[in-house]
Amino acid sequence: MSEPSPLPFLPFALPEIGDEEIAEVVDTLRSGWVTTGPKAKRFEAAFGEFLGDPALHCIAVNSATAGLHLALEALGIGPGDEVITTTHTFTATAEVVRYLGADVKLVDIDPATLNIDPALVEAAITPKTKAIIPVHYAGLAADMDAIHAIAAQHGLQVVEDAAHALPTTYKGRLVGTLGSAATVFSFYANKTMTTGEGGMLVTRDAKLAERAKVMRLHGINRDAFDRFTAKVPSWYYEIVAPGFKYNLTDIGAALGLHQLAKVRRFADARRAVVERYNEALADLPVMLPPDALPGDEHPWHLYVLRLADACPVSRDAVIEALFRAGIGASVHYIPLHLHPYWRDRYDLKPAQFPHSHHAYERMLSLPLYSRMTLADADRVVGVLRQVLG
Repeated sequence: MSEPSPLPFLPFALPEIGDEEIAEVVDTLRSGWVTTGPKAKRFEAAFGEFLGDPALHCIAVNSATAGLHLALEALGIGPGDEVITTTHTFTATAEVVRYLGADVKLVDIDPATLNIDPALVEAAITPKTKAIIPVHYAGLAADMDAIHAIAAQHGLQVVEDAAHALPTTYKGRLVGTLGSAATVFSFYANKTMTTGEGGMLVTRDAKLAERAKVMRLHGINRDAFDRFTAKVPSWYYEIVAPGFKYNLTDIGAALGLHQLAKVRRFADARRAVVERYNEALADLPVMLPPDALPGDEHPWHLYVLRLADACPVSRDAVIEALFRAGIGASVHYIPLHLHPYWRDRYDLKPAQFPHSHHAYERMLSLPLYSRMTLADADRVVGVLRQVLG
């Protein structure tokens, strides 16, 4: 067995937090207003400006999971309904459907893009189907024209899981502006920008937005910031629904204000690492991840390498070799059909999802974040060439 690497550990993901974010958080702490307040409002406004569509409502939440749940609840999804999504995602995409007592229909992916296959979405529709949740996997936009066409034909709602997709474009338009009922972004620590934990629900539907705002904070019919900053007695409120506790704090929003301003630079830095990987790994027995079509933007939340079928080394052996060399790696994802809850509830079998299952057995996610240097990338490449070359 080889000796552990003497080099510092190279993590799979690492946020880039600058002095601006630190100063904004300190300012928030000193302001006395640390929960949802003025900076959360500023962050929502800044996000809308970034997307460039004045008709959008942007609602800051404490996770993308919360945003997906709020969107589906506002659309009236409930017991007896079905929602279609992909097996090749994190469980949050599907679990929010179960929060509401509805059922999930999982479908396979396009083997080229690893995104949900629209043809299989259409084949899965039943009289109970009410919505589709496409996932922009790794940051690459799903085939939204096809998905919207299917939704329109069958009277379904579309809620985009854009946890990976900032700033992703589809046919020249930013994800978040494509006309779905709602789009939900994630600002978790390893995403293309971070608020620590957090997310943003984006919609053009004023009624959906109003419902999400009420349900975001216990079903209260008045904004807490407005009540607590009023200059006249303003203590009275009413509970109009059994809501949730999904608000984003001003501490998180303070991070988000400056992370959002840097998100394109972050994407450029990630792309530089991706280009080094692509160039250096092209001759190995692997399948490189798909890029966006010409003219569109892929923010590269993940760099997912797939081993070729003829590769003599297993995926697990490659990951072990990387860790022995002091390099982190991961797998995105263990498909939902393999997890006990989803497998047993819906009697799922790998044969129902051949493309996702095959990809899962051959894939690994390499380190990728904006603070990575090309020397870091070359260190990863060196181990891969040693193991696979």
